[in-house]
Amino acid sequence: MKSLAIIGASYLQLPLVQKAKELGLRTICFAWPKGAVCKDVCDVFYPVSIVEQDEILRLCRAERIDGICTIGSDVAAPTVAYVAEQMGLPGNSYTAAVQAHDKQQMHRILTAAGVDCPKSDEGLGVSGLGVRGLAFPLIVKPTDRSGSLGVQKVERIEDLEPAITNARALSLVGQVLVEEYIEGREISVETISQHGHHHALQITDKTTTGAPHFVELAHHQPSTLPADVQARVFAITFKALDALGITEGAAHSEYRITDGGRIVVMEIAGRMGGDFIGSHLVPLSTGYDFLKGVIEVALGEPIHVELKNLGRSSVIFEAPENLTCSADRVGYTIYQGERLVVSG
Repeated sequence: MKSLAIIGASYLQLPLVQKAKELGLRTICFAWPKGAVCKDVCDVFYPVSIVEQDEILRLCRAERIDGICTIGSDVAAPTVAYVAEQMGLPGNSYTAAVQAHDKQQMHRILTAAGVDCPKSDEGLGVSGLGVRGLAFPLIVKPTDRSGSLGVQKVERIEDLEPAITNARALSLVGQVLVEEYIEGREISVETISQHGHHHALQITDKTTTGAPHFVELAHHQPSTLPADVQARVFAITFKALDALGITEGAAHSEYRITDGGRIVVMEIAGRMGGDFIGSHLVPLSTGYDFLKGVIEVALGEPIHVELKNLGRSSVIFEAPENLTCSADRVGYTIYQGERLVVSG
């Protein structure tokens, strides 16, 4: 029986653990026990922080794993790449995973490659606010978090320093990015890659709370964008993945499209989209078993991507007022067309 290491054990990883067990794999999860709903589902659970790369590597060697992966977690992606690289397993290089995880590095690399990103300023300090060449409104965010955590639209100079202080406190490495605000339609793109060959899976239309924190409230597939715009989005995505060095597994790319037709890459993550986008919506709208594909890449098995048009799939979140991040949401419902699939 092959063994698959999974970094993380929250509800985000539960579909991955369940799919791996369905495929007859031995599952080994690493995470802190709090909120680790997978610990009672996986075969082996280690109460280790997902950022403890060397300890996880030691345990993976002891377990003689055959592959390692994660879904929906930016923080886990560098650990996955680190262990895979050290053990000679399929995966993105550690350099590529870090570049995709660090929004400052990501912006520099994509801009150098000719991919349109928001203009940004990395020379930040709470006393010297360092927004050279940028005009209000601005977006302030930690360089290494997801789920809208620490993200804030800032309209006035007097609100900038508090926003930077808050974002820095929420960053795991104390780093902040200030960037131009892009007004436009929000979408995300799901892809899967193997040996540097990228497969376009689906584009998702998004609904958010809007300013100041832009917490996501709903996702809908397939996108209603015109076919020619979708083709441009996929072409930009492939160019960006190549620039970042993402060659293996799932990727989740977020965009804003302006009324003038500017297609701007906001972020690219070297992992499957969270919020059930990859684990549930892609299979419901395309028929492609995305989770199985991620596992196949991790194990070095060839993937076979065949897409069907199965209609619309959506996830809608229940949320109180005054949301500041995705963790504040209190429930969800997933649909395929008008059919209720699951809620929680």
